[in-house]
Amino acid sequence: MTQNLINITPQPSIIQRPIPNVADTVLSHLPPLLRRLYLARGIRSATELELNLTQLLSPQTLGGIAAAVELLSNALTYNHHIAIVGDYDADGATATAVCVLVLRALGGQHIEAFIPSRFTLGYGLAPELVDQAAAWGAKLILTVDTGISSFAGVARARELGLQVIITDHHLPGNALPEANAIVNPNLPNDPFLGKNTAGVGVAFYLLTALRRRLQPNLNMSAFLDLVALGTVADLVPLDHNNRILVQQGLQLIRTRRCRPGIAALLQIAQRPLERIVASDLAFQIGPRLNAAGRLKTMDLGLACLLNDNSEEALEQAQVLDNLNRERRDIEQQMKTQAEINLSHIALTGEIPLGLCLYNTNWHQGVIGILASRLKELYHRPVIVLAPSDDGTIKGSARSIAEVHIRDLLIDIDSRHPGLLMRYGGHAMAAGLTLQQDSVTTFTNIFAATVHKHLNGILPQAQIISDGVLHQSEINAETARLLRYAMPWGQGFPPPVFDGEFRVRAQRIVGQVHLKLTLANTNGGILNAIYFRWNKPLLTTERIRIAYRLELNEFNGTESPELIIEHLEPTD
Repeated sequence: MTQNLINITPQPSIIQRPIPNVADTVLSHLPPLLRRLYLARGIRSATELELNLTQLLSPQTLGGIAAAVELLSNALTYNHHIAIVGDYDADGATATAVCVLVLRALGGQHIEAFIPSRFTLGYGLAPELVDQAAAWGAKLILTVDTGISSFAGVARARELGLQVIITDHHLPGNALPEANAIVNPNLPNDPFLGKNTAGVGVAFYLLTALRRRLQPNLNMSAFLDLVALGTVADLVPLDHNNRILVQQGLQLIRTRRCRPGIAALLQIAQRPLERIVASDLAFQIGPRLNAAGRLKTMDLGLACLLNDNSEEALEQAQVLDNLNRERRDIEQQMKTQAEINLSHIALTGEIPLGLCLYNTNWHQGVIGILASRLKELYHRPVIVLAPSDDGTIKGSARSIAEVHIRDLLIDIDSRHPGLLMRYGGHAMAAGLTLQQDSVTTFTNIFAATVHKHLNGILPQAQIISDGVLHQSEINAETARLLRYAMPWGQGFPPPVFDGEFRVRAQRIVGQVHLKLTLANTNGGILNAIYFRWNKPLLTTERIRIAYRLELNEFNGTESPELIIEHLEPTD
């Protein structure tokens, strides 16, 4: 069905990533290929390549941290019950786990995690969750990766006499909850330079400052495996500070000093610990951990991360893997239904530039993934809606670079007050809640607002390439160099190259992936795979591809493999 709709969106164009004209001495100590790649990603000095902990930004410039340390220190001193409230995704789960482990290591005897169910309490610090924490005996609530928009929950906590510390990284609105302390690098005028820090990173910074006050000898680097996982899984830009956190966490995993739960999840995914890179955290552990929050509750994911028993952690990881398989099946069913809907729309007119889809049978926990898939396929802002247990409609939005989705929702809210019950998010992703009878109205308003914002013209998708790899560079040695050169990820993208090849053989594997044998101009044979593409090619055709050069290991032998990002015929 997807291939029948591919003409909805103009085909992407392959654009060469510009390489700045800098002095030959800049990064001259590096291999030429790495120098070229790093310069194109904004690296200008050897210092930016240093990924040791001494290069981390200091927590002292993070606003609100002194007040938060004071509150936590007092709570620990008087042995108060501390409730940690996290988000139900990988960032929130890892942040919650770090807080539980560190606060207990600092002497906390009454530390309990409260991660809400997306199906009952929803996102954030809900008043009902505050009541649960108070009934447990909490005197202090610490939010992680959430809370900056939880006005009602904070008000309820203050009403009950509970202190509240908010740690978050999401963009705030025009007003702030009346918490006792707020630690968020994205507050207006906050001097902290790490604006891209994930929720787990913000929590880590607060705990580092607390450790300095209470127990300076506590080794905070021992928790960086969790920080790395949450940072990569949340898709925050990997600026220099985040690359340090991720690299140090990867080193813990590679040397088998990580949490048993992380090791178990990697074992289930058949990823050897010593070869782990950032993409393994993003695409192997992250989805399995997130599956708990999407289909059930994040309690199982958190339990796996906290478990000190390797055998028990492996059993929990297996359950998470089963949930992720179930999630994939649900996602595929929803995607098929969405493509059928789009086919009907295409028969009656043009697909809107702002695409909003709703189905009464769709699963609330999977709409974010479906929105991402549709955004990638059709290169336009997408909102996917599904019914929730409380009778409202939940929506998940994903956007393209040309449309700041949260600002777009602010514009809709200002022009149509009351249409949106709740919303929040970032430039590229957002969540929202509607009344059930508002779906059609919102769908039309969203389409019209995006159309106006884009002046009626859909921007062409672009594949950013790092240029052509010489035939002599397409080998296992180069693939190994690129694999371990740096934590690649959001905002510091893995290298993508382009080139022309001739198809020698092809087959469909797993019913959805295209496996190719390619020949370059000098007759060299290469293996390639195009994931989620099941459209056979003419076996004699010449193709141009954009690809990543990966290192494939099979039966102890390493070989280069091309992971195709884009394909187009040249004959």
